[in-house]
Amino acid sequence: MAGNSFGEIFRITTFGESHGVALGVIIDGCPAGLSIDTAFIQSELDRRKPGQSNIVTQRKEADEFEILSGVFEGTTQGTPIALLIRNEDQKSKDYEHIKDSFRPSHADFTYNEKYGSRDYRGGGRSSARETAARVAAAAIAKQLLNHFGIETHAYVSKVGEIGVEKNYTELDLSKTEDNIVRCPDAETAEKMIDLIKQVKKDGDTIGGIVSGVIKNVPIGLGEPVFDKLHADLGKAMLSINAAKGFEYGSGFAGTTLRGSEHNDIFYNENGKIKTKTNHSGGIQGGISNGMDIYFNVAFKPIATIMKPQDSVDKDGNEATVTGKGRHDPCVLPRAVPIVEAMAALVIADYLLRNRSSQL
Repeated sequence: MAGNSFGEIFRITTFGESHGVALGVIIDGCPAGLSIDTAFIQSELDRRKPGQSNIVTQRKEADEFEILSGVFEGTTQGTPIALLIRNEDQKSKDYEHIKDSFRPSHADFTYNEKYGSRDYRGGGRSSARETAARVAAAAIAKQLLNHFGIETHAYVSKVGEIGVEKNYTELDLSKTEDNIVRCPDAETAEKMIDLIKQVKKDGDTIGGIVSGVIKNVPIGLGEPVFDKLHADLGKAMLSINAAKGFEYGSGFAGTTLRGSEHNDIFYNENGKIKTKTNHSGGIQGGISNGMDIYFNVAFKPIATIMKPQDSVDKDGNEATVTGKGRHDPCVLPRAVPIVEAMAALVIADYLLRNRSSQL
């Protein structure tokens, strides 16, 4: 299986399956001399882990990690960093009923066709549990970015038809963790939570949007041709399970504007070039311009529902599948730290790559 690595210089390779012994990640290219806060890594994993509230899956995983290599006396050594997260609460019997059948809109059919077999226990490698390894790696990337004052933020901005009407600049993003849905607008958050609870009660699932913001990005990250910064951000976000769309800056709404309305006018603020508006979303010509990078990631309703659905088995015979066990009625609350993680991994990689731009 190809495609388990991400990044050029700050490069991660993840491994493991949902119901296997463990998940893990190897980080290559992290500079030596970075002090590692292990408590911060654990806090990031805690934000993503299952069982954290009554609107997410009730699978109970501590998601405690081990550092196997690359860190000595609390400091990176410039060598590969290996992190391991052991699985503890697998209930593989919950998946035996779909061993030979394909769940609608899951990866069951495509995996079976591509590889000739599949790990049906929780989806195996196709499970979103793999993202725990990404979050662990990104917790180190975030500590690298913190050294340069760069911040990554994400929050739930829409669940179904219920959305935050305010721009991110009008929100206090420090309040994102104040509620279980991770929406910084308290009034909207309550409506979102009620909707998710009703959807769960109905045995169904619901999707929505996670919005992201990257602040204090230096000018010059990204390459002007194939490796445009927004292109790799898009790839990063669309690699997250259940992601269906990505837009940055003015996005699709910008198509309704005239050029005279959409252009971001430059001005000089005490010797620093800025733009009066930010329809560009902090990226022009594929290169960061120093303004905030902001974007939206659309997530579909999770495919596993607690209702009977028509399908077929591996021999093409008609079959009926029904979700069993523990599943998220809505991916969004736990997707927030994953979106932040992928943003941090992209920026950390481009930050290191940019050091070769000029003498």
